[in-house]
Amino acid sequence: MLKGELVRLREYKQSDVELAYRYLNDPEVMLNLSNGIPYPMTLEKEQEWFNSQNKNQDKYSFAIETLNDKVYIGGCGINWYDWKNGTAEVGIFIGDKRYRGKGYGTDAMKVLINFLFQHTNINRIQLATYSFNERAIKSYLKCGFKEEGRLRQRVFRHGKYHDEVLMGLLREDYNKILKKSMDKSDQ
Repeated sequence: MLKGELVRLREYKQSDVELAYRYLNDPEVMLNLSNGIPYPMTLEKEQEWFNSQNKNQDKYSFAIETLNDKVYIGGCGINWYDWKNGTAEVGIFIGDKRYRGKGYGTDAMKVLINFLFQHTNINRIQLATYSFNERAIKSYLKCGFKEEGRLRQRVFRHGKYHDEVLMGLLREDYNKILKKSMDKSDQ
């Protein structure tokens, strides 16, 4: 089971579709997930996405569920991977506003990172976010990601241009973080 301190990652269920549809239409989620025009998602499109999950061999999507009350609060997953070169790109969103900024997203990302480095031959995990999404950047840094570059003025949001921030985490850095946390627990 993919379990952290606050959340577990599980398969998406039919019962998640309507809530996912509402989450993805939250303006904050829409503006942070894509550099395109923040056009509302339809319930039909979300249902199509759900129906395609078993057929999609290039992406792995997980629902994020709280451990204490078993509430579906968002999603994360592997958006693409390159097995030959050992690289995966990940993404995450917390749709339920009550759980934002409280460590649930960071915990979910740590579970996803652990899954990739412990159960696959991936050597590098990467992601992209926007410079105005400071909460996400702080979370990714806590997980061990490092800023690797910026695409200057890549996205237009809130009436002005913002950078796209490229971040990465290598297996060797992850192993150092693991060793450090194990050394602390031995003390």
